[in-house]
Amino acid sequence: MTARPADVRIVTFGCRLNAYESEVIRAQASAAGLAEAAIVNTCAVTAEAERQARQAIRRLRREHPGARILVTGCAAQIDPARFAAMPEVDQVIGNAEKLDPATWREARPARVRVGDIGSITAIARQAGGEFKDRARAFVEVQQGCDHRCTFCVIPLGRGPSRSVPVGGVVERVHALAAAGFREVVLTGVDLTAYGGDLPGKPALGALVRRLLALVPELERLRLSSLDPVEVDDELVALFGSEKRLMPHAHLSVQAGDDSVLKRMARRHRRADVIALAQRLRRARPDLALGADLIAGFPGESDRAFADSLELIDAAGLTHLHVFPFSPRPGTPAARWKPVPGPVIRRRAAALRAKGAEALAAYAATRIGACESVLVEKPGAGRSEHYLPVRFEGAAATGSLLALTIAGARGGTLLGEAQG
Repeated sequence: MTARPADVRIVTFGCRLNAYESEVIRAQASAAGLAEAAIVNTCAVTAEAERQARQAIRRLRREHPGARILVTGCAAQIDPARFAAMPEVDQVIGNAEKLDPATWREARPARVRVGDIGSITAIARQAGGEFKDRARAFVEVQQGCDHRCTFCVIPLGRGPSRSVPVGGVVERVHALAAAGFREVVLTGVDLTAYGGDLPGKPALGALVRRLLALVPELERLRLSSLDPVEVDDELVALFGSEKRLMPHAHLSVQAGDDSVLKRMARRHRRADVIALAQRLRRARPDLALGADLIAGFPGESDRAFADSLELIDAAGLTHLHVFPFSPRPGTPAARWKPVPGPVIRRRAAALRAKGAEALAAYAATRIGACESVLVEKPGAGRSEHYLPVRFEGAAATGSLLALTIAGARGGTLLGEAQG
């Protein structure tokens, strides 16, 4: 292999925040001249995510025997020794260190470079011209989490909540719009906690309002997951008044039963989710609403699971992310009596089936509509409501097409050029 920045391969697992930070790493590694390397940006949300990361590391070593393999991300931050013990791994890098340009400039780095995430104050900085080959760009506006849900290890990997000042967000989005991105996604670990650490404590709604006003050239703004208890009134109102804010919200719900939510140490209850869904739809009747749901949390009875299943209809959920419960070492829930594995798998399958049915029903309501579609790859894109759209004809990645929806196949729309 010839030593050049293009020889760096990045494999990303997990959330949109990780996807964003992988682009930061890509830019910093390129500027540092890093070559003949593979970087694995891990996720710790589930045991399956960690298993897939280890599998990818072993595959990278087989496919690129001469490359340095560097492992970072939440799983590496939380359990660096486990990854350092893998013979395929050359270096383990913490979540703070991966965003430090000096990390990628060092000629002889330490085998393990992982600091105390709890003391971290910095948030990634990224120029506007990256996200090569992506249809949309991500902007990290918040990092870390101050809450302690009983199933979650992410605060151990991400540290306390901290926010990017509004001016910094505006500057980044200006740069991305100037680079040609039509859609930007605001992301964070606990996005609706935005601003709590800033002077004046501006909420997420205030950030969105000012961003759209100050970057009029941005055509589409999308938000990552929202905590139901933290969604502020201004943000709800903006879904109704600002058409550039996409009509799709994804809620961090996790369960539809109050007893389970209490054991999870979530701050909302079932009625809060339903009430928020109603408020959002009063503001934007066509809004598509998604949610994260965990199947088989310890102590989840048949009745409690039925409550989660019924919440899909009660709140009008269409875009589901379903996670079979995965005990995370170091969390309270990992010590509790588990639901049997076969039961967890059946419940997860039932949630997914119900979600697919709800998504297909929602997609059918869009037939005959004119949709603005962001092209993600040849013949495929996403509507404003984040529904997948298939179409014929050539179009550049990242461009916007006006398509008439001629039909739907399950949860996928079938678009045709207008005229």
